[in-house]
Amino acid sequence: MLSSAARDWGMPELLSDLPHNIELEQALLGALLISNATYHKVSPLVTPADFYEPLHGRLFEAIGDLIAKNSPATPLMLKPFFEGETVGAFTVLQYLGRLVAAATTIINAEHYAAAIADLGRRRELASIGATLVRSARHDFSASLEAQIASAEGELYALLGRSPRAYDFTAGEAARMAIERIAAAYEKGGVSGLSTGFLELDQLLGGLQPSDLIIMAGRPSMGKTALALGLAFHIAKQIEDGEVSVYSLEMSASQLLMRQLGIDYGLPSDRLRRGDLEEADMERLLRAQSAYDPVPLHINETGGLTLADLWVQARRRKHLKKTVCLIVDYLQIMGGDGRHGYSNRVQEVTAITSGLKALAKALDIPVIVLSQLSRQVENREDKRPQLSDLRESGSIEQDADVVLFVFREEYYVARREPPASQASAHLEWQDDLKAVQGLAEIIVAKHRHGPIGTVKLAFSAPLTRFSNLTDKHEAQS
Repeated sequence: MLSSAARDWGMPELLSDLPHNIELEQALLGALLISNATYHKVSPLVTPADFYEPLHGRLFEAIGDLIAKNSPATPLMLKPFFEGETVGAFTVLQYLGRLVAAATTIINAEHYAAAIADLGRRRELASIGATLVRSARHDFSASLEAQIASAEGELYALLGRSPRAYDFTAGEAARMAIERIAAAYEKGGVSGLSTGFLELDQLLGGLQPSDLIIMAGRPSMGKTALALGLAFHIAKQIEDGEVSVYSLEMSASQLLMRQLGIDYGLPSDRLRRGDLEEADMERLLRAQSAYDPVPLHINETGGLTLADLWVQARRRKHLKKTVCLIVDYLQIMGGDGRHGYSNRVQEVTAITSGLKALAKALDIPVIVLSQLSRQVENREDKRPQLSDLRESGSIEQDADVVLFVFREEYYVARREPPASQASAHLEWQDDLKAVQGLAEIIVAKHRHGPIGTVKLAFSAPLTRFSNLTDKHEAQS
């Protein structure tokens, strides 16, 4: 008998023989009725929607409801849920009695549940395929790209749907925790991905899987340059996988122009103008092939939405084993496109929640760049605070780590007094010299450890951050 979905789609040839096993479903329900305790073992493995027979799915759900209320799930207790319904020539109560009589063991209940869930996902796969065929043949109102993106989203959601993905015993969780501790021990305190900045690694223990890391700052502080440097450093240290950068504002060529300047000591403004010596140009031409093996993926799609990011990120994770994802930047990212938001704060709240969920689903660190509000400029001390996060909503709440990029040199340089005020100008020169070539990474929130400030060296012409070894390096 065809499902209603198959009739509605008009695709009986594709869905007339969906995979199922009625006897397996009956055996599982019988096992649950003779041993309610078994429900707690199988409920993480299977859902009511996984049952082919709708009545079986409703029975499974009703059994769970009774057990949740500490009531025994027996045929008599289930009778009121299905009063007046029949299964062929039997009432539901009689049908349940037959299931109990036929149940001989509960030993295989978990295997039954896993098999039922697998069959359910196979039916979902068939349904996605039928929908895709129908859309491709008959729906010309939607673009081909939109149809492909929709199908990809459903396929990767199905691929990632593992009943035990988020359920662990104490022993399993302990083993995973000890593995991370051992990794940190072997790498000198860094259990996650190294940032390349020694003090920052010591403070954070590296970039941790499933963490949402917000990197924020005012314009001209160097957020993009710092994030790009992190991306290249991580990409060069991994043995398998890739780093993904989603640049909503700058193009891939603009990002690489910056990196070329950093790697070869050439100011970015000179690169943009092509103001180079012949030897520099020859060096750059020879350098091109050096970037071919770097496992760094750059997506420059403008107007990227959260829904788009989920589809693309899941695909890259499955195909390329993404180890870290960077988004530049939060304030120009769109929501999922399906919900109406009364204001931008609500939309940003939904985006940050979705980004945190993505980090957890992919089990990788997700770094998201963010702007700060103008209120920073109104204070004498320009160092950012958590309250400065623009459209903050849940940004602070959802983030595991909040990093602020701050360069006091930028502000001091813009307070230069007139040269005619000799005393004030000399004092300003001393102030500028004290902060020149310095940058601060302020760890304002760290869910898993301490907060603090890390000082780095910064070369303004190259927009390059590096470890601060001594004052001379900072000023070179």
